[in-house]
Amino acid sequence: MKNLLKSFVYAFRGITYCMAHERNMRIHLCFAVYMFGFLTVHDFFEVSRTQFALLFAVCGCVMALEAVNTAVEKAVDLETKEINPLAKISKDAAAGAVLIAAIAAVAVGISILWQPEAFIKMFDFYKENIPVLIGFIISFIASVIFVFAGPQGIKNIFKKHVK
Repeated sequence: MKNLLKSFVYAFRGITYCMAHERNMRIHLCFAVYMFGFLTVHDFFEVSRTQFALLFAVCGCVMALEAVNTAVEKAVDLETKEINPLAKISKDAAAGAVLIAAIAAVAVGISILWQPEAFIKMFDFYKENIPVLIGFIISFIASVIFVFAGPQGIKNIFKKHVK
């Protein structure tokens, strides 16, 4: 039982590392959070349980492949520091796998969420609820900062301004 718990700790360390050090993982996370937020908090979109599950699956697949890509990159970097054509192929193929999954996830998302009437309802909702719109804009700005600065960059920003 102790080994099982340790394996979860190691897995969460890996996820945490990816979130802290991989900008693309943070991009995937933010897109997923906003999408599922719009799907669960508001009833703009008509989505079945099966479609919801499919969206979860493709988002999970993209993030899992991003973690595998990180593992491949770090393993290759550990093995060789000089330019090696095989190392480049390994890294490029792993990145390509993430791209294929991300394109598929976008295609699934478009096929499920292409509901123009939902976007009209969303626009009307935010037009009528300015404080909620302001909260959304603030959260979007925070997400952009999170994506491009990362947790360490945000921590450094606060260190400089909190002294």
